[in-house]
Amino acid sequence: MRQASVQTTAASRARQHGGFLFGMFVGLFIGLAIALGIAVYLNKTPVPFMNRKPADTKAEPSGAPVSKAADKPKFDFYKILPGSEEPVSDKELKAAARAADGSKDLYFLQAGSFANPVDADNRKAQLAILGYEASVEPSTVPEKGTMYRVRLGPYTRVEEVNKVKDSLKQNGIEADPVKIKDPAAAKK
Repeated sequence: MRQASVQTTAASRARQHGGFLFGMFVGLFIGLAIALGIAVYLNKTPVPFMNRKPADTKAEPSGAPVSKAADKPKFDFYKILPGSEEPVSDKELKAAARAADGSKDLYFLQAGSFANPVDADNRKAQLAILGYEASVEPSTVPEKGTMYRVRLGPYTRVEEVNKVKDSLKQNGIEADPVKIKDPAAAKK
């Protein structure tokens, strides 16, 4: 009798062990089947923009595509703006510092312009580590899309602009001064 109970417990353990392995293989098979189904579905769906030709291209007689963008005039970034901003050279900054006529011009330092907002946020963080507060402003530029400008300011004194610009240059960041002609436009 004791021998029969030992045999039944050994047989039940073998069945339980076989049940566990069987369950593992069934689960693995079902998981692979689902993954294969998803992969087939994703590969069968059309991928947007993959097989499309750009709308602004035409072919030369030789068969090579030529962009219509070459026919369009290239715009300088600051010429696109509505006339409220203009780039400022170092020479103009020095002349404005000497004049010190009490003008109401506002100056910003542009520490970069990026197509990727993450890059703009990274530059803003770099500036924060250096102790400067910057802002990221999205701007739509024809033929480039949305650009994210990283700017410091506004500054009213040219000496302050030069001091910050020199400090940034010492830390490996090039910044270009931008003068706002209409201060009311800068506050929007």
